[in-house]
Amino acid sequence: MTKKHLVTLIPGDGIGPEITRAVTDILQAAQAPIEWEEQSAGADVLEKEGTVLPQRVLDSIAQNAVALKGPITTPIGKGFRSVNVALRKELDLYACVRPAKTLPGVKSRYEKVDLVIVRENTEDLYAGIERKIDEDTAESIKRITRGASERIARYAFEYAVKNNRRKVTAVSKANICKFSDGLFLEATRAVAQAYPQVTYEEVLVDNLCMQLVINPENYDVFVLPNLYGDIVSDLAAGLTGGLGVAPGANIGVKAAVFEAVHGSSPALAGQHKANPTALLLSACLMLRHLGETACAQRVENALTAVLTEGKVLTFDLGGNASTEAFAQAVIAHL
Repeated sequence: MTKKHLVTLIPGDGIGPEITRAVTDILQAAQAPIEWEEQSAGADVLEKEGTVLPQRVLDSIAQNAVALKGPITTPIGKGFRSVNVALRKELDLYACVRPAKTLPGVKSRYEKVDLVIVRENTEDLYAGIERKIDEDTAESIKRITRGASERIARYAFEYAVKNNRRKVTAVSKANICKFSDGLFLEATRAVAQAYPQVTYEEVLVDNLCMQLVINPENYDVFVLPNLYGDIVSDLAAGLTGGLGVAPGANIGVKAAVFEAVHGSSPALAGQHKANPTALLLSACLMLRHLGETACAQRVENALTAVLTEGKVLTFDLGGNASTEAFAQAVIAHL
């Protein structure tokens, strides 16, 4: 009998519970050897437990070492800070990995995009070191360290080697942020010397945004500080069909959390029309992380078949199928 992996499941809020259920139904049909330990987090638990991220959630992930997380709403400009940021900080999930690849049947202006964004996940402006100086002035501190920069650069090059990728591109704004981004590049260059089999290059983030919409096929793996990585990963998702098909992983030494790149879309909650593809692809990343490569490939093949046929698609993909109908179509192709 195959031993099951105990995985923390965080359904999230907004469209989170709907797409999470669709994904777990598909994985069950695929006979993925997963046993779920469900934990709630976010605005829904704030009133009951006094925090959006209860310690029990962190304990569960630390114990199980792997989690699949649905989207959780983050208020803009007020209220609690992002649960996502808190998880990354508390569990030291230092590498945010976001593949961006064109999929058959998904409309895109491009045909051969195959990028991987490796984003430093623990510092930069996302560290939240900010203060209000007076009623008309606020400031945020951009903190870059050599240790964190070397660690994410090493992860990017190791990823390139293990996955037969040809090139790593370091992204910065070092012409302006000479000390902080300059340190990031200095650290990355030092790491690159240990990987002569991988081509290394550097590009300024503003130039990269232009180059990506002209010739995205010229790039392969990116390594970036936190803020640039967040922005560029959304841009890359736009090249491949949108956030509805963009998976993500947050990797640390002791734990890993897998989640869709997109948010919780509260306006769509309860309408059963959200696309579960991004979270499903994130679950496939999780399966591969757990060593269940064959199961991940079966799920990806079934998803590809549904997208290629184009008969059962959610509204963002040009169809009118419900979240559940889309999931059942994938299950039918397993």
